[in-house]
Amino acid sequence: MKKNNQYDVIIIGAGAAGIMSAIRAGERGLSVLLIDHTDKIGQKILISGGGRCNFTNLGITPTAYLSPNPHFCKSALSRYTQWQFIELLNKHGLTYHEKTLGQLFCDQKSKAIIDMLMTEIYQNQIDIATGKTIEEVHYCQNQYKITTQNQHFNAPQLVIACGGPSFPKVGGSDFALRIAKKFGIQNTPFSPALVPLTLPEFFLKTTKPLAGLSHFVRITCNGISFAENILFTHRGISGPTVLQISSYWKKGDTLTIDLSPNIAQHRSLKEAKKAFPKQLLSKYLSNHLPNKLAITLMNCFFEDRPLQNLSDKAINNLSKNIHHWQITPSGSERMKKAEVSIGGIHPNALSSKTFECLKQNGLYFIGEAVNVTGWLGGYNFQWAWSSGWCCGDSLKYHPLRQQ
Repeated sequence: MKKNNQYDVIIIGAGAAGIMSAIRAGERGLSVLLIDHTDKIGQKILISGGGRCNFTNLGITPTAYLSPNPHFCKSALSRYTQWQFIELLNKHGLTYHEKTLGQLFCDQKSKAIIDMLMTEIYQNQIDIATGKTIEEVHYCQNQYKITTQNQHFNAPQLVIACGGPSFPKVGGSDFALRIAKKFGIQNTPFSPALVPLTLPEFFLKTTKPLAGLSHFVRITCNGISFAENILFTHRGISGPTVLQISSYWKKGDTLTIDLSPNIAQHRSLKEAKKAFPKQLLSKYLSNHLPNKLAITLMNCFFEDRPLQNLSDKAINNLSKNIHHWQITPSGSERMKKAEVSIGGIHPNALSSKTFECLKQNGLYFIGEAVNVTGWLGGYNFQWAWSSGWCCGDSLKYHPLRQQ
């Protein structure tokens, strides 16, 4: 720690965005204090992807982000790209592999990513204060004064990088909104995103037998579609495609689920009726869908009969139910199981280049604290790396510090 606890910048939140901002500022010679209320840095990084760390995506594009200002993320994503973070892994001898849809995972797991970032922190002489609960943030004479249980720290620049309230078990909170309200910064309450959805009890009677079943589907809500696996649970639905669509879903909205996105069932049924007229409908469905799902559909919608007995109207109805199964969730699993949160600081309150508040000198918000939310698959990590790096690149040396 600096002798008088005076720094060029204090960063609150030692997650992906805060760490990257600290590293970039340290590379440029600034004195940096990185504070976190947990005992270890990068807790969300450590548990991400079941410890495998989906650290970015090959297909990063601004269109993969939800925000009240869809243009805000463009500058940061173009100035610090996925390729630059990949170069950082290469520098430290880490390797990675691609999974579906451009998702990149570290071969050496999440712990190696943490070790890499810690090495960068030490090399750039960044001070770390973990296990520190912030009791007060005060601004006076162009200085931010941070009070913890038993210490005071000062800096002319303060970066809020503590994310949102998702994953509360590893310290997620709404601290960023409390700071925004204190300084009158425009913000939106947090809500869960990339989260499993729950189903009403009457519908669970139909879907509970499917618990544990995973199947490739396309889900549409409010004009947005994703095609990946759905996972049925005892409380509702989850899996990649559900997590993706949950960011676009609002209470009361109906989901349209295409259970056979790669096969046009109307044509397939007509062809099967002609080729195998005596085949039972139940047998046909079990050939195209998981058996448990086929049985569920039979119980809900269809009467078992030979295909030759299906009228054109019946085939149309069958096809509609398979391609347009409609479900209205009752809610979500909320923040406790949300990957990220929607909400936070309104982008229009910040500079898209520096992330400094337009109406409060020296105050910055980055990462999940900003109302920019990416798709599942490494997009939110890249937003953290990009926003953190761009903020760190814009921070200034201040002559008041003492070495």
